[in-house]
Amino acid sequence: MATAASITTSLATCPICLDICDNPKSLPCLHAFCLKCLQKLCIDKSPGARVSCPKCRKKFQIPPDGVDGFPHHFIVQQLVEVTHQRGNSCDKHKDEEVKLYCRDCDENICLMCSAVKHKFHDCAEISEVIEDFRSRIDDDDDQIQSAIGAVREESEQTRQATFEFLSIAEEVKNVVHITGEAIKRSVDDQINEVLGKLQTMMSDSTNRADSAQDGHGLRLVKLESFHTYSRELLDKGRPSDITQAACELHDRATKLLGNDVTAVKYRPPHVTFTPVDVTQVKRLNLIGKLNVRTEDQPGNTYLMHSYYESFSICPMMH
Repeated sequence: MATAASITTSLATCPICLDICDNPKSLPCLHAFCLKCLQKLCIDKSPGARVSCPKCRKKFQIPPDGVDGFPHHFIVQQLVEVTHQRGNSCDKHKDEEVKLYCRDCDENICLMCSAVKHKFHDCAEISEVIEDFRSRIDDDDDQIQSAIGAVREESEQTRQATFEFLSIAEEVKNVVHITGEAIKRSVDDQINEVLGKLQTMMSDSTNRADSAQDGHGLRLVKLESFHTYSRELLDKGRPSDITQAACELHDRATKLLGNDVTAVKYRPPHVTFTPVDVTQVKRLNLIGKLNVRTEDQPGNTYLMHSYYESFSICPMMH
């Protein structure tokens, strides 16, 4: 169950830095934030710009004089003061105020604690050690700010490197497509050349076959005409008709037989096709080689930066 003290502390806590509010300012939605936190939140915003409340996400408008123009949150300020007063009380002696700091135990203590538990410890008044702690916190914060700057710079370099890498990768992609299309055209040209030669041979062979068939047909007509006439003469002719035509028919037969009936010959060309060994073609690098070089950096911090610098493609030359 939440106590009154925990509720007070929660209400006095800035939702951004999660620390007790320092100079609390009230937004129109009544949520309170440290002035310095609001300044960081709106560092790149101009007066009049609309910004979302980090707590409830409602939009608010930056006053003409900047975030300093937001009203002071007096209720939260009172809670802050109550929290600080309670924080000055000794954890072991509620009625005693902490005034000393024990260096051995790293804690604030009251005079009673100093006289009992911390009697022989290295103790000093809080007012005497506060500056040392402020200085140490400032030094730590300076280093943190430096680290923030380094991370932001590295983040910007990563963003720029990514942009450049993707740009170059797109160019490589275009080169791959162009090279591939050129190779496809080359293959299509070779296919058309082979098919063209084959078609020419087919046409020539067909013409020669047709010519041979015409010669065969003419010879058949002559031979079959002699055969028909001679049969009719022998079957139906008178003896005188046979004797009268016999010598002429013999001369005609001699002449027909004197011509080689197989002189007109057609011999088609012997055509074969030896395809390329597809298994060998698959092993060939017809497109090109993709070269990728990465620099070995601790934790791969600069992996993307070096990756895009060496991303290239080398088209194969024929």
